[in-house]
Amino acid sequence: MDKPVRIALFGIGKMGQNHLRILSMLKDVEIAFLYDSNVELCEDLSRKFGIKILENLDQDLKSCDGAIIVTPTFTHFDYINKVSDYVKNIFVEKPLTNTLESTQVIVNLAKDKHLNIQVGFIERYNPAVITLKAILAHNNHNIINIDLTRTNKMSSRITDVDVVIDLMIHDIDLALNFNGDIADIYAHGVVIDGMIEYARACMKHTNGSFSNIVASRITEKRLRQISITTHNEYIDCNLLRKEVFVDKQSVEQRLDNVSISANTETIEVRGQESLLSELIDFVNMCKNIPTDNRPNQDDGMKAMQVAHKIQSIIHNA
Repeated sequence: MDKPVRIALFGIGKMGQNHLRILSMLKDVEIAFLYDSNVELCEDLSRKFGIKILENLDQDLKSCDGAIIVTPTFTHFDYINKVSDYVKNIFVEKPLTNTLESTQVIVNLAKDKHLNIQVGFIERYNPAVITLKAILAHNNHNIINIDLTRTNKMSSRITDVDVVIDLMIHDIDLALNFNGDIADIYAHGVVIDGMIEYARACMKHTNGSFSNIVASRITEKRLRQISITTHNEYIDCNLLRKEVFVDKQSVEQRLDNVSISANTETIEVRGQESLLSELIDFVNMCKNIPTDNRPNQDDGMKAMQVAHKIQSIIHNA
């Protein structure tokens, strides 16, 4: 029997505890240790899950196959630097770091040290997104326009990043993943106390398609929506409900009159929890098993470059 993959977990806040829950379910994974600045929480979860707490960084990391970093965004840079001396397989929750400059440093570090970095763009693993991509690939339709909407009330645990880095960056990654590189960006937004809390960006891609992204932390309503227009179809995707609807145009000839109607198809979406799929992908990376879907440090850099441009446009308006 193969040895379990030993993974260190840094950060056990709300999202970190989700990682802990999933990792504890995986039979081929052993959580090597937990670390969090909240010592009391660390001790509580250590007892609950029977997992040791970090004692000596040098010694404890030497026996690990990978490290997962789910700490506040502004700490990502330091943690990646620390663990990269011991492990080459690193998972970092989005974004890769909190600034464009430090993200570039990490990209260079990954190249120099031959690191495998996975960035936590979890929507790539959303079964509705996977179904959506399969529909587009099967029908071989080019995208004319994609609208992505993401709204959520400001979380008390997110205090170090604005709505572009907190929410919009997920959809920036999806837009790049669907439509490729960007040729031009227009954006506007609402800034409250120096922080962007509402942002809208219109992007023209080099392939001629468009992506329109809206992100808001002002409204109470929680939305995760993708709408895609192609030459033959209009596709609606609800990422929260895991629903996909396809409207296909049909032309009916009646004597000299032509009527155009839309036929709506409901696509059944099946799939496991997004975080489970994401972490299985990371475990496979630790086992040197390749995949086409895994977002790496270069994807993190591309998303941050676009996010930085949107922030600059809004702040300088």
